[in-house]
Amino acid sequence: MLVADVKLFSGSSSKYLSEGIADYYGQPLGNLKVQKFADGEFQPIIIESVRGTFVFIIQSTIAPSDNLMELLMLIDAAKRASATYITAVIPYYGYARQDRKDQPRVAIASKLVANLLVASGADRVMTMDLHADQIQGFFDIPVDHLHSSAIFIPYLENKSFENLTFASPDVGSTKRARAYAKYFNAGLVICDKYREKANEVAEMNVIGNVEGQDVVLVDDIVDTANTLCNAANKIMEKGAKSVTAVCTHAVLSGSALENIEKSMLSELVVTNTIPLKKESSKIKVLSVAKLFAKAIRHTHEYKSINSLFIGSQVF
Repeated sequence: MLVADVKLFSGSSSKYLSEGIADYYGQPLGNLKVQKFADGEFQPIIIESVRGTFVFIIQSTIAPSDNLMELLMLIDAAKRASATYITAVIPYYGYARQDRKDQPRVAIASKLVANLLVASGADRVMTMDLHADQIQGFFDIPVDHLHSSAIFIPYLENKSFENLTFASPDVGSTKRARAYAKYFNAGLVICDKYREKANEVAEMNVIGNVEGQDVVLVDDIVDTANTLCNAANKIMEKGAKSVTAVCTHAVLSGSALENIEKSMLSELVVTNTIPLKKESSKIKVLSVAKLFAKAIRHTHEYKSINSLFIGSQVF
């Protein structure tokens, strides 16, 4: 079977990661430019021909929303330039926390974004650690959902914890924490939180025994870090030996870095799906470039990506 050539392009928000993906893939990024107008409007332009090629456009849809718009416009440009197959590679899928109607008169923004991606001409989406698994069902095109466990598990194995226990910083992350606990044959505890308003935790309780344990908190997004730091402090108050956290997407908004520095967290391990705004002695960044490069190659060569998962029987 004749396989079309591959061309990789990067949006503005993910150039740092795209260059790493391109290096691992073994070819340079394609040429494009973003033309800006005086009123703030912009126009992405693909400089080279993409006719008859497999196009992979890499862009995390982090704030501001211009990053999402740029991705949509690049997909549309590639479609109109007769690309054979277009994959939107979205390491961090923004608006994923708005995945349901949890109060009257609100949008389901993650579904709206899915509709926009399909309408713009994407044939496939590749992403990592969606906030809610059901978002895959919002698409009528294939979705390759990569797991950061392929990055975090080897790192944790090298740490050689003596008494390992996994913890969920809230009820919503229990499934992720349980999967890690099952893989490592370790214990599981849950932090139950109560919010009075968004991004502010009113009360938190630890369900389970952590005394003398090396505890690893597991979550997909760390935003203000209030929940994560409160959970770490509560766990240490309950007699834990240490608390480490692994979180895929380092949004780190507001006073997040200050909260982390002041907390009882020994280490926060994140990936580079989002560029780190500021370095911290407590934050370790692991690259997902190699994993995405492998997934892109498997997609282009019509191979399964299941072999890229570690502990696929539990994740």
